[in-house]
Amino acid sequence: MEPFTIYKGRTVPLMNDNIDTDQILPKQFLKLIDKQGFGKYLMYAWRYTDHLYTENPDFIFNKEDYRQATILITGDNFGAGSSREHAAWALADYGFKVVIAGSFGDIHYNNELNNGMLPIVQPREVRQRLAQLAPDEEITIDLPNQKIITSVGEFAFAIEEEWKYKLINGLDDIGITLQYEDLISQYERNRPSYWQEGNT
Repeated sequence: MEPFTIYKGRTVPLMNDNIDTDQILPKQFLKLIDKQGFGKYLMYAWRYTDHLYTENPDFIFNKEDYRQATILITGDNFGAGSSREHAAWALADYGFKVVIAGSFGDIHYNNELNNGMLPIVQPREVRQRLAQLAPDEEITIDLPNQKIITSVGEFAFAIEEEWKYKLINGLDDIGITLQYEDLISQYERNRPSYWQEGNT
């Protein structure tokens, strides 16, 4: 997982409340098992007008000014519904690094973090201000100082210290475990002989 410290990117507003994981990634695409390639299906029912992937010109992701956006500004209760991690895979594969919402489904919030994304909770008035930013304006997400820095103000956000540490250092659960590789190896060498390989 790549470290996340200070990130600059453009925003796209999708201010609907209660966007659930089936809207983020419909169930028919869950048969794919690789994390790559899900971005094509993100917000499928809204982005396309048919099964041939004809883009809906009225959907904001398809507007030329917003195609470079990597920070999603959205409504309350984002990622509610099923626990499918594929929804986070789709957001990440599409290119989103940050999602700023009023609240998140608990499991989806953790799924975003586990996939190197930064979910940020902000009140509606802040999100409404961010939604008015010009599509070519970059904002700064400063994770070490927990700030969103924009032309319309600076906004603090909260994050658990453990998740902050993992993101800043680019560590997933496997990476955390590997930090103790020497201790694990020492423990295995010191196990009683009846646990050693080759013994029964």
